Amino acid sequence: MKIGLIVIGVLVLSVLCVFGWAAGSRNTLVTEREAVNAAWAQVDVALQRRADLIPNLVETVKGFAKQEQAVIKEVTDARAALGGARSPQEKIQANGQLDGALNRLLVVVENYPQLRSNENFLRLQDELAGTENRIAVERRKYNETVQRYNTDIELFPNNVAASMFHFQRNDAYFKTAPDARNAPKVAF
Repeated sequence: MKIGLIVIGVLVLSVLCVFGWAAGSRNTLVTEREAVNAAWAQVDVALQRRADLIPNLVETVKGFAKQEQAVIKEVTDARAALGGARSPQEKIQANGQLDGALNRLLVVVENYPQLRSNENFLRLQDELAGTENRIAVERRKYNETVQRYNTDIELFPNNVAASMFHFQRNDAYFKTAPDARNAPKVAF
């Protein structure tokens, strides 16, 4: 009788330990998934701030660079694509398109000395530069948070809990666009 009670006690204790481990792993993964969502929200806020600055920048450039309509249209279209993107992956892709279009716009600006000295343009350019810095910081934080989440999902024994509770990898990393590796050419 004593041995039976000891065996039942050990089994109950083992089940409680496994349940505690599974609950703890699940809670950790939920916390990390929510951290990824929060980090994404910060990136999204910074991207929206930049998108809000772009119309003012475009209007200022339009006044000086009427013959550069193709570049201005490219920036406007890229901003619209970012506004229409719904998932993080779509927003990351649209953001890459917008990065390229803005870089081309800023290269065009170099051909207009009177625009470069315009007070509105200089203020907008400073705001845009500050926003770009914020975006870079938030992207880095987001990528680090996604990496931590993905690593914990893959590590044993969390991978068992992750599969039990249907946690999946998040592969929506910010990466450098292939054309961003080429420095823009500026001619004076």
